[in-house]
Amino acid sequence: MFHLKTKTMLKRNLVRTSLFSPLLLLLFPVVTAMRADSKGSFHEKPIYINWQKAESLIAEPNGTIATTLYANAPEISLNKHASKFVKSFLVREDEDLQKTRARSASYFEMMNTIFTKYGLPVELRYLAVVESDLKTTAVSRVGAKGLWQFMPQTASDLGLKVSSKYDERKYAYKSTVAAAKYLKDLYGQFGDWLLVIAAYNSGPLPVMKAIKRTGSKNFWAIQSYLPMESRFHVKRFIGIHYYFEGKGSLVTMTKSETTKYMNDLEAFKASILPIETKKDSAVAITMKTVQRS
Repeated sequence: MFHLKTKTMLKRNLVRTSLFSPLLLLLFPVVTAMRADSKGSFHEKPIYINWQKAESLIAEPNGTIATTLYANAPEISLNKHASKFVKSFLVREDEDLQKTRARSASYFEMMNTIFTKYGLPVELRYLAVVESDLKTTAVSRVGAKGLWQFMPQTASDLGLKVSSKYDERKYAYKSTVAAAKYLKDLYGQFGDWLLVIAAYNSGPLPVMKAIKRTGSKNFWAIQSYLPMESRFHVKRFIGIHYYFEGKGSLVTMTKSETTKYMNDLEAFKASILPIETKKDSAVAITMKTVQRS
């Protein structure tokens, strides 16, 4: 559920975060982002977004997955701070989540298309489960509506039409486009998906205050200084992610955890490189032998 955000915040230029070292940029596709010029109109500017599944980062030269080698690749493990919560959550919420899963296919397919277009991790779709249980008619006690639970002013700031007769917050496609824009803007501010999820619930200001008060940008270090609802929001998001995926991803990790994971993945790739090089060399020698004969 959103708190009120201003148009000024939504038009803020996206910030490249320090996560993207020159090495990591080689792994990620270039996408475009909405950026405001001095007149307030938007045009596209290339930015890098950190998302590819690990499988696609460990592909053989012919484009197929090195299944045997990948079996030993680093895994994204459940953060120890979230482990106890997620285990009890999955038991407690199983019945309700089964109902949500039953209506998730069409919504998730649509969300995947939109998030991919905006260069966002498709796993952010699980935030809509946290917000509304994937119900377009959902209404909160404070007036937030739709799949993504926008407040009226926030919806208007994001380009949705809201009136007594016409409310685009209840339109699945249009509201998801608005959510994608906002999530991208938040990631430009925080560079950390867990902080983005917290800010989606509370607004950016409480998150920035918690960061300033603690001197940390690690969600698990600042969570005690966030509103209780926002802390639960993030943990519920992780729990729902594990329910649907059976594992974590880059959106369930802090920025420091992501950096460590990517470094471990690079080290793993480097460790199997000699094997691949030898394999390629052997193929080349075989081809030359065949040609000569």
